[in-house]
Amino acid sequence: MAKSAKTPAQEIPFVGDITRFLNEGAPAEVRKAIETAGRKDILSGDYPYDRELKDRDYDAQMDRLQIELVKMLHDLRATGKRLCVLFEGRDAAGKGGAIERMRENLNPRNAYIVALPKPTEREASQWFFQRYVDWLPAAGEIALFDRSWYNRGVVEHVFGFCTPEQRRLFFRQLPDFERMLIDEGITLVKLWLNVGRAEQLRRFLARENDPLKQWKLSWIDVEGLKKWDEYTAAITETLEKSHSRTAPWTVIRADDKARARIAAIQSVLNAVDYAGKDRKAIGKVDAKICGGPDILNG
Repeated sequence: MAKSAKTPAQEIPFVGDITRFLNEGAPAEVRKAIETAGRKDILSGDYPYDRELKDRDYDAQMDRLQIELVKMLHDLRATGKRLCVLFEGRDAAGKGGAIERMRENLNPRNAYIVALPKPTEREASQWFFQRYVDWLPAAGEIALFDRSWYNRGVVEHVFGFCTPEQRRLFFRQLPDFERMLIDEGITLVKLWLNVGRAEQLRRFLARENDPLKQWKLSWIDVEGLKKWDEYTAAITETLEKSHSRTAPWTVIRADDKARARIAAIQSVLNAVDYAGKDRKAIGKVDAKICGGPDILNG
């Protein structure tokens, strides 16, 4: 019987591109920071901590926060309140991990993740906010947006996926749109997770080397590494135009994932009134890494 030919290993798109950028495109100081740092070291020189939060401290605080999240959702279901949380930020800033930690002990029927793909041809011809409206929470629900309508302010702008006029219209309509959500009774929490350039690249390298995470890499990730300054300008402008007393941004410096996850959950719990709220268990938000847009870059 003839032996069957070996099937060649399937190539995974973009694997190798991150390492190539490290060696050929990354600034020298970024490359040096990655190559000389220890696993638990913080790479950003202006981050207020040198090392990641210790596991035992993280676990103890997270356990208390998980109980508060369950109490919060129970109250939302009992009262019919609605909560919408936007998770925005730099690529690889830890949005997905923060969302999962926020939802892990919540009933998925009432707390769901919204991660919309590229718009269809029909959706692209609709009012820009229309497809997001379909995913807003009903009574007793929490909608956790893994990226949101703010794509137009940053990613679409940086990559030329929208016209300047479309972006201007977005910023013109945005305040009224968010004000309508709040007037409707929805509690809107906007979280921006920011991460330093060296840490972002280190996380992409970790994805590239992990067979379970390689699927996360995309063309946007690879090309976005080359557009750090363009992203910075778009982010700064977007936060300036959309931060208001009615719908403020909470910016979290996320170079340490553990501290960022704690700050994100604390920010949400602090935004909602619910029965049995234990402020001592929630703890004080670390103002060194969490605040308004003014802490965006340290």
